[in-house]
Amino acid sequence: MSTSRYRWVIVAAGGLLGCVAIGGMFSLPVFLKPIAAETGWSVAGVSSAMTIGFLAMAFTSMAWGTLSDRIGPLPVVLTGSVLLAASLALASLASSLITFQLLFGLMVGGATAAIFAPMMATVTGWFETHRSLAVSLVSAGMGMAPMTMSPLAAWLVSHHDWRTSMQIIAAVVAAIMIPVSLLVRRAPAAERAAAASSGPDAAQSEMTLSQAVRSPQFMILLATNFFCCATHSGPIIHTVSYAVSCGIPLIAAVTIYSVEGLAGMGGRIAFGLLGDRFGAKRVLVLGLLAQAFGALAYVFVRELAAFYSVAAVFGFIYAGTMPLYAAIARENFPLRMMGTVIGGTAMAGSLGMATGPLAGGLIYDTFASYAWLYIGSWLMGLGAFLIAMTFRPFPKTEPEPASVPVSA
Repeated sequence: MSTSRYRWVIVAAGGLLGCVAIGGMFSLPVFLKPIAAETGWSVAGVSSAMTIGFLAMAFTSMAWGTLSDRIGPLPVVLTGSVLLAASLALASLASSLITFQLLFGLMVGGATAAIFAPMMATVTGWFETHRSLAVSLVSAGMGMAPMTMSPLAAWLVSHHDWRTSMQIIAAVVAAIMIPVSLLVRRAPAAERAAAASSGPDAAQSEMTLSQAVRSPQFMILLATNFFCCATHSGPIIHTVSYAVSCGIPLIAAVTIYSVEGLAGMGGRIAFGLLGDRFGAKRVLVLGLLAQAFGALAYVFVRELAAFYSVAAVFGFIYAGTMPLYAAIARENFPLRMMGTVIGGTAMAGSLGMATGPLAGGLIYDTFASYAWLYIGSWLMGLGAFLIAMTFRPFPKTEPEPASVPVSA
């Protein structure tokens, strides 16, 4: 198969790997009540495994990305796939809460991180045209997890105990991810870049990894992604509870999250197309501003129809902005360090996501209202917008060789 066609195989592989990996990790909310009921462990104790998982993702994303730069993406995503399946299987056998937290939190979270940054970096290397669309399609695949893996987990746990259900999820992860990871290939341009950077004729003037991670551009990308994710983390986690506090029945309130997720699928594709047409940075900046006011809009809604409207707009925007960071990274940093750079932004994003559950809970406990959560999210969103406005691309030097022919 020609490289111009194989690049779409890479996109499909990235989307499928991401969907199954994220779905495996996000099976925990589905298993939460059955685990607590059978084991006697507290709901807070079991759910804290998810917080540990986010932190594990944050602190391993950059390491996995750097490793994929050095040895290629295939060994990394294959290792992550095996580790993810193994850790889910082992977590199902846990006899104590601390063991479960370590196995599901640290191991599942760390293994999931081996998929995102390496695959996003790999995809950016395969595309010179349609790059924003390509990374958005991979992100859209990951966004399919709540609509595929979560219903599967719910069906399993309604027919089996949670341990058997989690073992079946582990088997599904292994059966899908291990074979698909074998399709992953480093882009031809990335192979040439890796060879050039390690050979005796490596260009001395080219940016080093140390220069890249200390550059204002890298720091701005990290700060923007942190504030961006902190903006939507609280609304994602707490809007169902907010709707219930407004008198909406729980079973109806849960559907607000589904509307947000479905709108996010369209947002990823639309923002990818817009990024290719108008430039990823320009679209990201405008998206961050719109996201801030989308979060604030929740303050003014009380009825289910209004919640649906705000959730559709907010989900469309925040999901659409996320893949654009990878496109901006590819436009500004050498291809040979894409895993490290995108891993860094993933780290910042995971830390931003970790703020929402705690902040929202503290705000509600203090004020008996979620209003200040959404006002705080609005301020975080304005911060992300202002930080992104300061981003200045590196001056262009010699263009990197095209990764693939642009003809079909």
